[in-house]
Order: sequence, then C-alpha cells, then structure tokens
Amino acid sequence: MERDVVVSNTAAAGSSPSPSASPFAETRLICRVCQKQFAQYTCPRCNSRYCSLPCYKGHSLQCTESFMRENVMDELKQMQPEAESKKKMLDILKRLHLEEEIESDGEDESMLSEELIQKVMSGEEVNIEDLSDDEIKQFRQALASGELSKMIEPWTPWWKKPSARLISLSPDGNQLIRQVREEDTATSDPTTDQEPSINEIPEGPESPLPSLKQLTRVEPSPLLSIHLVDILYSYCFTLRLYNGDWHSDPLGASTVALSMSKVMGEDAKPETVPEALTACIEETCSPAYRHTGGFRFAIGLVDDIISILSLGHNALVCALSDFHRLIEAGKSMLKVEKVGKTESTQSSSKLRGAARKLFFMTCWVHEQPEEAWPPLARIVEVQKASLEELDTGSRKADIKSRPQSKVLIEEL
Repeated sequence: MERDVVVSNTAAAGSSPSPSASPFAETRLICRVCQKQFAQYTCPRCNSRYCSLPCYKGHSLQCTESFMRENVMDELKQMQPEAESKKKMLDILKRLHLEEEIESDGEDESMLSEELIQKVMSGEEVNIEDLSDDEIKQFRQALASGELSKMIEPWTPWWKKPSARLISLSPDGNQLIRQVREEDTATSDPTTDQEPSINEIPEGPESPLPSLKQLTRVEPSPLLSIHLVDILYSYCFTLRLYNGDWHSDPLGASTVALSMSKVMGEDAKPETVPEALTACIEETCSPAYRHTGGFRFAIGLVDDIISILSLGHNALVCALSDFHRLIEAGKSMLKVEKVGKTESTQSSSKLRGAARKLFFMTCWVHEQPEEAWPPLARIVEVQKASLEELDTGSRKADIKSRPQSKVLIEEL
C-alpha cells in the first residue's frame, strides 16, 4: 500500500531542528501522483492527496468516473419538473398552440404575389415603401410562417459535421494549428474586406487561456454548468437565425444573442437545467421570434446543445471562442453605428459584460475534466424528452377541450 510522503518545513529549509523547536512542527504532504509538488487537495472518494487538476484526472480513472456518475444521478433525481416550471411551460405551449390555430384559420392560400417572389429570388432590393398595403401584409405573413426561409439554402451547423470530432487545441487551450485557406495565400488587396468562411469549424482562442486562479480569487459557482446550457442555446439560436453568417450583421447578431441568453443579457442565475431551458424556449416562442419555428425550432436547438456537449472539451472551447468573437465584433460595430448616446452606453455596457462572462466561461470549461460533459449532455437529453412529452400532452388536451361541431343538416 502506498504511503503519503511527509516533508517538514524545517527539513525542507535544510536546517537542523532547534532543541527548542516544537515537536508539533508543521508538516506538508507531497502529491501522491507527481511526487513533485505539495498536495493541496484530497480526493473525496479515496482520500488520495494531489496538487492540481491534471493530477486529479490521472490519480484514478475509477474515482473520477464514479464521482461524475454520482453527480449526474443526483441531478437526474432532481430533474422531475418543478410545479412552477412545469406550469410555466404548459402555459407557453397552450398560448403557442392557440396562436398557431388563429394564424392557420386566417391564412391566405397564397401569401406572396408571383411578382414579389421573383424580385426576392432575383436578388433585387425590395424596400417596404415600394409595397402596397396588401403586399406588406402578405410579406409579414410569409415572414412569420417561414415561407421566405424556404428560399434560402439551408445551413449545416459545424457541430453536425464529421470534422467537428477532429478539433485539436493545445494544452493551454489555444488554437494548435491555424487553418490555411486559399485566399490566405493568394495576393489580395488589403483594403478589400473578405468575409470569413461560414462553412468551417470556428477556431479556438488565439492566445493561451489563463487559469481561473489568475482571473478570480473566488471559487467558481457550482451553477456554471447550468449557465453553460443557457449560453449554448443562445449561440445555436443566433447562428441558425443568421444561417451561420453572423459576420453579415455582428451588432444585430449580438443583440439577438443577449435577448435570448438570460445569463448574459439579464444577469440571471438559473439553478436547474429545466429553469434555464424554459426561459430560453419562452423567448423563442415570443412574438419577436415565433417566426423562427416556435417550439419545434426550440427543441432542435436543445438537440444542438446535446451535440456540442457530446463533442467534448475542444468543441466547447471553440464554440465559446466563436461566441466571444461575435460579441466583440458587435462591440466594434456599435462604435461606428449612429445611435443615441444613452442607448449606445447601455448596449456597450451589456456587450462588455457578456464578453467578460464568455471569456470566463471559456477558461472554466478548459479546466474541467473531459468526463464532465457526457453527464451534462445526458441531463439535457432527459429534459428534451420531458419537454416533448409535455408538448404532446398539451396538444392532446387542447383537442379534447375543443367543442365538437354540431351537425347542421342531418341526413334523413
């Protein structure tokens, strides 16, 4: 059986103990894993002493896996929807179903005129002032129903591509190898701005990530994994809304992102995964964003979260770095936009706060063991199934509650 190596302060100093020295002189234990540093922590399962996160990860695979498994099982036991969260989600679904019925009842057979469709398809600029009242109404109905989105080539998210499983980062968390594109090597005019490709995996941080100890003296909140779910939902929503090309409107994209993420936009601190997802889904189903697809679109975004979490550490760091770049680009764009001073100050303050949170979250994710993400993905997966079950039950209840139409003419 291994024994902990004990070093006394007097011995470490290289001096002989004084006759008057206390027999209870302070001693320190050496890390059992690396045998180089003083042990500052103790494993909660086997009581092994270790000095750092890498040594914790390496001291016993059985311990780390069991510890993560117990954490997720405890979380799953508490995953029964709280009465308040369940009622709130049911209210959202009932309201959404009612609005869908009203819209479908008043829907015209053809929402857009052939002439307007041809203008959009040919790439001509269509101004709202050029349209008649009927065309404006038809255009807004088409926008709300998603008819216009069918004319756009669907974007495949990077986290759905096989190459997402091959992301490599350095031990410090920054980009290991920068992807070289043809346009990088070609001679180009430096005054011409080239839009970044939206089909590639986003790059990781350009510089090594600092440790959390360098950023704060306070112990990180145990709720950060839940806040990560909120942030990933906002990231996936924004990229899908902009069809992957947030570079075309960084300020608009960052504004959308902050309105969707309650953690970044309102400094909310959800305490459970259901609470975090309910707030995001409620915003998705609101009048401002209902045209994106409502509840079914929201469920697809939850599936996106599961995909990114399942890809693991490197994909998460790249996603958060891409999100951070989006917010920083929004900040830069805000400086050149002509907006009121008060509005500009408020928006700038929110964007700065969001950028700080994203950078801290990126550093926190980088320090977590790889074993932390499959359990969190499983928790989100369980919540997704629960949401789908609620939706199915809500639709059945709506159908049963509808009054049966009376027979106006009875066949004799």
